[in-house]
Amino acid sequence: MIDRRQLLAASAFTLTLPPASLRAETNLDVWGAGQGYPIGLAGGLNRERYWRVGNYSGGYEKLFPFHTIRSAGMPMPWVSAPRNDLVYRFRLSERTPQDYLQAWPITGLLISRGDQIWFEAQRFDRTPEMRMTSWSMAKSVTSLLLGICLDQRLIESYDDVPARYVPVLRDTLHGQVSLRHLSNMCSGANVNHDRDNPTIYPKAFMGSGASVRRTVAEWNSRREAPGTRYNYNELCPLTIGLVIRAVTGVSLSTFAEKVLWQPLGAEADATWTCDREDQEFNCIGFAARLRDWARLGRLVAQRGHANGRQIVSETWINECTLWGENDQAGRHGIAMPNAGYKAHMWHARANGTRLYFNGHHAQRVLIDMPTQTVIVQTAVEHEGPWFSEMLALMDACAKA
Repeated sequence: MIDRRQLLAASAFTLTLPPASLRAETNLDVWGAGQGYPIGLAGGLNRERYWRVGNYSGGYEKLFPFHTIRSAGMPMPWVSAPRNDLVYRFRLSERTPQDYLQAWPITGLLISRGDQIWFEAQRFDRTPEMRMTSWSMAKSVTSLLLGICLDQRLIESYDDVPARYVPVLRDTLHGQVSLRHLSNMCSGANVNHDRDNPTIYPKAFMGSGASVRRTVAEWNSRREAPGTRYNYNELCPLTIGLVIRAVTGVSLSTFAEKVLWQPLGAEADATWTCDREDQEFNCIGFAARLRDWARLGRLVAQRGHANGRQIVSETWINECTLWGENDQAGRHGIAMPNAGYKAHMWHARANGTRLYFNGHHAQRVLIDMPTQTVIVQTAVEHEGPWFSEMLALMDACAKA
C-alpha cells in the first residue's frame, strides 16, 4: 500500500483533465470490461477510464486505508413500486429512465419517492451490494455531521471559528474563518481547485507523509476577506472535518456510525478513506450502496427525519436551503450561473427546493424537496449535457 501511495503521489493528479469522450463508448472495453473491470492506479487516481468502473465500486478500498461505518443490521425498509409511466422530454424526444441509463456511462440509477423505489438498475456488471464511491458527495455527508454537532451543542454557533475548537489551527488562516464561510466555500484563501489539487492531494491524502491536519494548518495564503467570493476547494471541508473530530473526540466515521448511519437504518456498512494519520480525507472518499445513498437523500427530503426519528434537525436542513445576509456569495446565480451552494449542499433552483450532492464524474443524489423525490446516480464520466437531462428526468418524476 505504501508503494501504491508513493506511486500515486508521484503521478500527475488528474481530477481536472478532460476525458477523451463525451458519451459512453459502444465498445465497453474502454472501461475494462474485457478484464472484468480491473482495479488499479495506473495513470493516476482517475485519469484512465479503463480503471474507473472497478475503482469506483469498491476498488479504492483495496488501494487505500479506510474506516468502516457499520450498519445496525436493521435497515429502514423500502417498498418496491416500479413505474412504467415515467416519461420525460429531452431534445425533442420522449425518453424513459431506461433510455437515460443507457445513454450515458452510468453504473447505477435509483429513483424513489418517500419509502417507494420506482426504478433501480445497474450497468457495467455492477450489483446492488457494491459500495459506490462518492467523490465530493462526501462533502454533503460532512454537512450532515456538522449539523448534528450544532444540534448537540458540541459546536456553539455556526459562525464560530475553528481555532476555538482545534488548537493546532490557532494563528492560521483556516482557523480564523467561520464554519459558515468554510461550508459555503467562501474562505478567502488563495487556493484554486484546478491549480492546487496536485499539491493538496499528495500532501493531505496520497503521499507517504500525508496529513490533513498539517496541510490545512500550513495553507496560509489569503486572497480576500472570508465571505467575499464563492471559491470551491478541498481545504474548506477538510477544516470542518478537523473541527468535528475535535468536538466529538472520535473519528468522523465513528461519529457518523453512531449519529447518522445506524439511526438512518442503512442496510450495509459504508467506508471512508483516510490519510496517513488515520483521519478521513473527508472532501471525498465516502462509499456506500446505492440504496443507502438514497436513504441519505430521503433524510434530506424529509428535513432530517428518517426511520422514525429526527436524525438531524429541521433547523439545519432549512439552513442548507436558505441564503442569509452572510451567505450571499453562494446564492444561486451568484456562485455559478445555474447553481447555488450552501453548507456543502448544491442547489439546482434559486428557491432552495432542489438540492443535490455532487461528486466528480457525475456522482449525484438529486432531491426534490416538495415531493420528496430522490434520484441517485453513480457514474464514471461527466462530460456532455447530461445533467440537463437528469434535471428533465427529475422534473417528470416530481410531476408523477
